[in-house]
Amino acid sequence: MTLESLLLSRDAEVVRVLRPTLEKLSIEVEICQEAKKASEILISEKFDAVIVDCDDLKGGLEVLECLRATPSNKNSIAFAVLNGKKTTTQEAFSMGVNFVLQKPISTLNAARCFHAALNFMERERRRYFRQPVKMLVKIVLGDKEIKATSTNVSEGGMALVVHQALPKGAKPRLQFMLPETKQALDVETEIAWADIKGHVGLRFHNVPKSSQELLEKWLGEQMEPLAGSKEKMPSESSEAAP
Repeated sequence: MTLESLLLSRDAEVVRVLRPTLEKLSIEVEICQEAKKASEILISEKFDAVIVDCDDLKGGLEVLECLRATPSNKNSIAFAVLNGKKTTTQEAFSMGVNFVLQKPISTLNAARCFHAALNFMERERRRYFRQPVKMLVKIVLGDKEIKATSTNVSEGGMALVVHQALPKGAKPRLQFMLPETKQALDVETEIAWADIKGHVGLRFHNVPKSSQELLEKWLGEQMEPLAGSKEKMPSESSEAAP
């Protein structure tokens, strides 16, 4: 699954350097030149990386300051592009930035910075990634068992279709086997949401280590490999949040 990024900048040189660097790492780039428009996009769309030209674009710093308050992108990997005259590196990190790029940006430094960030981006993508899957799931409530069918699964939970309402506040156990695996999973859950059509979302709790590892491995196999993500980058200084 291709990673996606939003680049907020009006600086032609920044775009010239960053766009091919990101694309080489199989990271799609959406370019925005206005802070107001970027704020609207960040409310409605999810990005794995958000890159903001803080100092040389009007309103850029405000976009960065508000990023962690957007429901869709509060955990996105954030990059601040600084000109060395206004915002300091420490100030950027205090706003929740993960990486800092200083102008003028070289292709080498940009490549090294984004390559270093790939693991963080992939980890966040896996965390919210939901794999559509239809499989039989057994819901266990005390001595009662209810059959259900899954619609999707993530590292943190599962969505199901059930034919009877679950009790409010219930904390059922789920028993299921992921497709093409041989290990049955038995996990504790709590109800995250439910609708009147029989759809319910359950959040996983206290997942055994072996089950968590199997789930993460299976989900990872469902995601498209990142082309070129293992390519080694030459060394050059860059800044990342401590």
